[in-house]
Formats: sequence, C-alpha cells, structure tokens
Amino acid sequence: MLKGVGVDLVSIERIGRIYERYPEKFMRRVFAAAEIREMTQAPLSTASLAARFAAKEAVLKAIGCGIGPAGLSEVEITRSTGQKPFVELHGEAYRLAAERGIRDIELSLTHEPPFACAVAAAF
Repeated sequence: MLKGVGVDLVSIERIGRIYERYPEKFMRRVFAAAEIREMTQAPLSTASLAARFAAKEAVLKAIGCGIGPAGLSEVEITRSTGQKPFVELHGEAYRLAAERGIRDIELSLTHEPPFACAVAAAF
C-alpha cells in the first residue's frame, strides 16, 4: 500500500555553485560516508550530484517529514551501474519511516539541464 509520495526539482547550476564554494562541507552535510566513497571512485557530473540531492529531499517528503526532523545524510542513495537506485534510511529518517509503517521506498531520478528531478514512493 502506498504510504507517501515525494517529488523534488532542483537547479543543477545552484547545486553546482554550492558544491564549488563549499565542497567538503556540502558533501559531509548531504551525503553518508558510503555515498561519498562511491561518488569519489568515479567522476561525478554536477547533474548527477543535483539528482542525488533532489532524491534525498523527495525521500524525506515521501516518509512525511521533509528536512528538519531528519537530515539529508540520513537518506543514503546507492546504485550499481545499470541498476535502479536503492534507498537506505538511517537515524531519525529510519525511525520516522518505521513509525509510519514504511518498509520500502522506490525512487526515480532524472536530469535535463537546467534541472534535476526525483520522485520517491513510500510503501
């Protein structure tokens, strides 16, 4: 049963400017350690970075909290080449999802300059 839907649209250029100005701070605040390791193994485009950012916001909306009670780094987005993205929740995001009976999150990401977009469905 569908328990929540979240969508987010971001400007690729805006995310790129933030990353260029505060690369380490941005990465630590937004991404989990495993995501940072994954993203530093291969070149990452600004569009992909923006899509992952949008994905995190969409997931938080889908679990019904948005940014605030849970942080962006508590939503871990991983994927293998050619595979769909996988969502793993940590900390407060995990607790809130469990409290609401959410056991799975499906995610779709896309980017076409100047925007990146993500849609999350919580079940």
